[in-house]
Amino acid sequence: MGTETPTHREVIIRNLSNREFLERYARAGCIGLGGGTTLVDLAIRRGERHLDEAGQWSLWSHAFFFQGRRADGHHWVIESDLEAHHKNIRLGVQENRVSKFYDDKYFSALAVLDFGLAPAQVESLLREGLELVANREQYSIREIFGALFGLRRPALRGGKNPLAREHSLFCSALVRHVFLRAGVDLAPGVGDKHTTPEDIARTAVPHVKYILRRETPAGKIAAARQRLSAVRQQAAGLRRKIRGKVRLRA
Repeated sequence: MGTETPTHREVIIRNLSNREFLERYARAGCIGLGGGTTLVDLAIRRGERHLDEAGQWSLWSHAFFFQGRRADGHHWVIESDLEAHHKNIRLGVQENRVSKFYDDKYFSALAVLDFGLAPAQVESLLREGLELVANREQYSIREIFGALFGLRRPALRGGKNPLAREHSLFCSALVRHVFLRAGVDLAPGVGDKHTTPEDIARTAVPHVKYILRRETPAGKIAAARQRLSAVRQQAAGLRRKIRGKVRLRA
């Protein structure tokens, strides 16, 4: 099952595990999208509803790109994320095995976007991504809040993220950045640090999009909305600060 437009073909997959899906469709130079189920992921997915005419939540809360299969036999990705392990926290651009996305309870939806890039473009993506890994480019949560604020104020999305920091890129901003370096603009008219996973999912650049999707139980959605309601109250003060910064810069 799938859909097709003049710019892309969409293929919906429902009968594979996350692992089987990624093993089948991941390849170097493709973009990956994930729909997480943590509170932060749900907040991002909810915020992206402003990009949908019907106001529906986005499926996507995380973006990354594939390096391809390496000498250890595993697919690897480059992403900007917060990785927390025992006595070890990595905050920023990093390399990880694709196996981190195998948990279908954590990632209820996955997508692979294949742009059919030339080998030179794939090399450019990997070169730029590895440079950012080596330079320890940071992951900035405040920039995510700035991007989410921009979703509520579309006129701001073409400019600079009001909470932008130097040497910082959140997940979809990283993907946008490296693709720009390879000569592919995934979201014309949108500032690089306003780019969301949903912007990438909606790109007009010709591609094939493979989507692994599972239905989320209604009760789970209701519980998520209750949790997000409490978070929104806590975030109200931060939004006021952002508005103040925007007025000052204007």
